[in-house]
Amino acid sequence: MTLIKRASAAAIFAIILFTAPAMAQFPMPPHVPIWDANKTELTLQKISPDVYAIIPATAEVETAKGIPQATTGGFIVGEKGVMLIEVMLTKRLFDQEIKLIRSVTNKPIIYAVNTSDHGDHCFTDYLLPASTIIIQNEFAKDNLAKKYEYIKQFMVMLFGKDRGIEATTFRPADIVIPKNNNLKIDLGNGKVVEFINTGIAQSPADLFIWLASSKVFWAGNPFIAESPAIPWLFDGYFLEPVVNLKKIYDFLPDDAIVIPGHGRITTKAGIKYTLDYVEALKRNVEDALSKGLTLEQTKEAVKMSDFNKGYILFDWLHFNFNLPSAYKDIKASQETK
Repeated sequence: MTLIKRASAAAIFAIILFTAPAMAQFPMPPHVPIWDANKTELTLQKISPDVYAIIPATAEVETAKGIPQATTGGFIVGEKGVMLIEVMLTKRLFDQEIKLIRSVTNKPIIYAVNTSDHGDHCFTDYLLPASTIIIQNEFAKDNLAKKYEYIKQFMVMLFGKDRGIEATTFRPADIVIPKNNNLKIDLGNGKVVEFINTGIAQSPADLFIWLASSKVFWAGNPFIAESPAIPWLFDGYFLEPVVNLKKIYDFLPDDAIVIPGHGRITTKAGIKYTLDYVEALKRNVEDALSKGLTLEQTKEAVKMSDFNKGYILFDWLHFNFNLPSAYKDIKASQETK
């Protein structure tokens, strides 16, 4: 795997989104597809009355082994209809999702929520009924409207051709939540769903979902899975995610049920590994910069072996994205003081 020297993750991602030929320069993961939408099987897990998680069948066993998992989601059955949390990457997975919903209710899907502008969280919005109200982070809607075809190419690059990604089409959201804003929707019977746009926790498109009555939290990509997974800081941001990951972690009660972006159902304690990793990375990079190390020297010095516990994507993410993003952000912040 070839590293792009001295290129920030933000610059890499911008190149991808604007010039398809430059995708050949993108540091590729050790295996493509990262997970296979043609093979993934989704399962239903009941959390509380009328509250369900949709989880890849392999997640229970493979998450702890460090094997990347397909997108997780879920739904809440309200008085008048269903709120779907996450659509999926392809029609094959979307159809499975709908079948799982219909196994417990015939009520219409009145809301659908996307926690990211990454295609595996939003690309099948177009398959929803026209009456379904789609909810997103404000940035996610704007970015998808401007760059849908480029994002599609990016998803094909990481998740493979001939998975159905190419057939997807853009459908805009109906309700958006601006940065540093929340929205609550009452589904009836005490089920008040809160949408939280806390700012960048992985990307500018993040949206968290909290159902206080059942203490269920859909964490999306910022908390991608429990240990040994580490965060995917693709978009080139670091210092703001460190703050916002801590903010979200502190917001959750100790007994919260957490549905991560790509893994088995876990707890607040289960997602602390992500927070520990970014805080340790921040300390290590600050130390490297205090010694005057270059980015390449920092990569040699900050291997974070104590966090390399078997996640298949550790080296790819840590050295190509997370560490360069931390170095760029921390160095810039020090230069402006």
